[in-house]
Amino acid sequence: MQLAQKIIIADDHPLFRTAMQQAVKQLLPDVLIEQAESLPELQHLIELHKDADLVLLDLQMPGAHGYSGLVYMRSHYPEIPVIVVSACEDPAIMCQAIDHEAAGYIAKSSSLDEISRAIGLVLQGDIYLPEKARRHQHHPNPLAMDLAVRLATLTPQQFRVLTMMADGMLNKQIAYDLEVSEATIKAHVTAIFRKLGVRTRTQAVIAVQSLDIEKPEGRIAASSSHVDA
Repeated sequence: MQLAQKIIIADDHPLFRTAMQQAVKQLLPDVLIEQAESLPELQHLIELHKDADLVLLDLQMPGAHGYSGLVYMRSHYPEIPVIVVSACEDPAIMCQAIDHEAAGYIAKSSSLDEISRAIGLVLQGDIYLPEKARRHQHHPNPLAMDLAVRLATLTPQQFRVLTMMADGMLNKQIAYDLEVSEATIKAHVTAIFRKLGVRTRTQAVIAVQSLDIEKPEGRIAASSSHVDA
């Protein structure tokens, strides 16, 4: 007996999660659906469902900075395809998602039929991009790709510490939220600096924030600077 497919919808907007669930059910009536409202919740959920067939990932969830959630998923769970879902309809952003190994990109303005078709193609092993992205002449940004490779070396806990740093939290606050000692957080921060090739907290934060889709690609170069802030 074939097991029902399992899909995780990760988005902080309840109405969109409902719409996405309808599209998934339209394609796969017997599918099992799990939902996450933030990147930390997705991190927890994916540990419980490592056999998931697909993740539908919003780029702008709490705890994520643009492509950072996608980079995390592809580095730690490469066997699970990820379709990015976003309100952004810039073809360059869509192509950059594919650069970061997304299996597809769905604009939130898409119809239920289009969403279902995209999911079906990805589940068959294909890559889905909207027509405007397929027509776009795209050149991958080597600095962004190098940063993604560096971020992929972080452990799940280090990645979470980095995103909390990027949200402006101090070591003491991070330690409290993660229920560990401040010394443990300091050790994580030291390891993050080494893996990202930076020297200061500010540089580490700039690195992860450079993955925000609103920021120009040129700012990624700042993440490789070694000038103390």
